[in-house]
Amino acid sequence: MKLFLILFLLVCLLCLTAAAFAEPGLPDLPEKLPMEYRKSVQDGGLVQRIEYPSKDYYGDRAEITKPALVYLPAGYSEENQYDLLVLCHGVGGTEREWGFLSNPSMGKNLVDNLIAKGEIRPLIIVMPNGRSTKDCGNTDWSNMQAFYSFGQEIRNDLLPWMDEHYATYGDRDHRYMAGLSMGGMQTINIGLCECMDLFSAFGAFSAAPTSYPAAKVAAEIKKFDAYPIRYFYNLCGTGDSIAYASASAAAKDLLKYTDQLTDANFHWQECPGDHNFDIWNLGLFNFLRILGK
Repeated sequence: MKLFLILFLLVCLLCLTAAAFAEPGLPDLPEKLPMEYRKSVQDGGLVQRIEYPSKDYYGDRAEITKPALVYLPAGYSEENQYDLLVLCHGVGGTEREWGFLSNPSMGKNLVDNLIAKGEIRPLIIVMPNGRSTKDCGNTDWSNMQAFYSFGQEIRNDLLPWMDEHYATYGDRDHRYMAGLSMGGMQTINIGLCECMDLFSAFGAFSAAPTSYPAAKVAAEIKKFDAYPIRYFYNLCGTGDSIAYASASAAAKDLLKYTDQLTDANFHWQECPGDHNFDIWNLGLFNFLRILGK
């Protein structure tokens, strides 16, 4: 009996030790944005309109000026350093599509609340216009091809300008990319597959048609195998007739094709929903909570 008791206590001790040193799991990832994060925060973050120099990468590479919005967290100070999220819009939108200038703004509110509750570190979010052309304000379908040149703008213009004008860390470990629909495609095709030396974490929400299929993604990120992926999070609504097929083809089975992504740094989530901001705000919420502190 005494031997049994000793063995039992040893097993309990081993279990407690393993739990103490285990990698923390994912936070709870809800299927709807909780109500408490929808409310506006008094003295929350500030949203600024900016312009930065770039080139018409889709056209003749002439010098142009591009618009963007920048979210600065409450208490922003040049004396500190902040993570940077590049947050991209969809095919029919502009830098304003995430609605951070609206009142109320669900996207801004959820970020303000996550910071105020101490669930994530204060961060800077830049919301650029994802069309790399002088006619970036043209949301017509005929201007769609300009989305695919955005990687050059990110690398040559947007990130250097943000690092120069704001208190960013200025390194990939503290830099992330995410987007909705066409911006989800850009996160996959451009963020992961072209610019993984610039970003460490990625969030694709309802990634649009023309997103690379999983085998292509795996082949492209192999070129960056010296750069570890902190996290790649995907979300799509099961009722999304526009993007479910493309998003799932790009990411749902990605672990079958690469060892750069595992259960430790990759998550595919699907839940009831359509191609709309109910899903996209939820995606931003869950992605930021995964990154946490």
